[in-house]
Amino acid sequence: MNAYEQMIKINHYFIKGGSLSDSQKCNIVGQLFSALTEPEQAMRFYKAVKFPNNIDGYGRQMYPIFFIPPYNNGVKLKTIYNQTPKTHIFSANMYELEIIRLLFLLAPNNPNVREIVDKTLTRLKTTCFGVCDDGVGECFDTSLVVLRFLATVSPEDTNWIYGRIDNYNSHAGDRKRPWFAKWYFWLCLSELPFEIAESEINKYKDEIMPWLTTKSAVMSSEHDKTIHPVIICMLRNLMSRFPEYAHIKERQPYISERDGRLHFDMA
Repeated sequence: MNAYEQMIKINHYFIKGGSLSDSQKCNIVGQLFSALTEPEQAMRFYKAVKFPNNIDGYGRQMYPIFFIPPYNNGVKLKTIYNQTPKTHIFSANMYELEIIRLLFLLAPNNPNVREIVDKTLTRLKTTCFGVCDDGVGECFDTSLVVLRFLATVSPEDTNWIYGRIDNYNSHAGDRKRPWFAKWYFWLCLSELPFEIAESEINKYKDEIMPWLTTKSAVMSSEHDKTIHPVIICMLRNLMSRFPEYAHIKERQPYISERDGRLHFDMA
């Protein structure tokens, strides 16, 4: 299993409520570190995406430094929701930020992890999707990956976090967007400090609650079987933050024998 596959698998496992032993954490950290990009590989990537040396005249560092996606026969690596990015901006930053986020979760006191996090935060502050009002193309999606990253590695940086939330709210309705963006935003809300997330979650309660009460999800394709349990558990995590729904925190969705669909029981 390569670092990308490991990243996807562990993300899904954690969202569904899984936990790891110290030895498992250590093993995964080692596997993720083994995917660190060599400088020569990075330079080839920057040249290929026509962004030499990963810096432009404005000082922007738009692409990863530490973890650059491996070549995948010309196909961009999918997100944790199985979305296929159209751009290297989204695909490459998703790959790096999700890996570094996991490293921080698994080894927050590791000095190498801390250095990578600090340098990555510095890089993100040079980017449009990291700090600017930006709803253009997949920079909008990449901004959400930054928001999730901040929720884990820098939750005390509330001004930066609110800036990314404002960016989502300002541009989510600019055009019709795939479902991934809203549900990834909800994932961010399930992980942000509750004092920040609460007012945003309340905006979507009427849309979220039916998925945990009356609605169900198909379980036909491999995509359905992989992604639908993850997103239902994400919604569970989101709503269980409220005291009145704390009792559902450990509850898992189930496949009904009656209709073969994925349901959740709030009772």
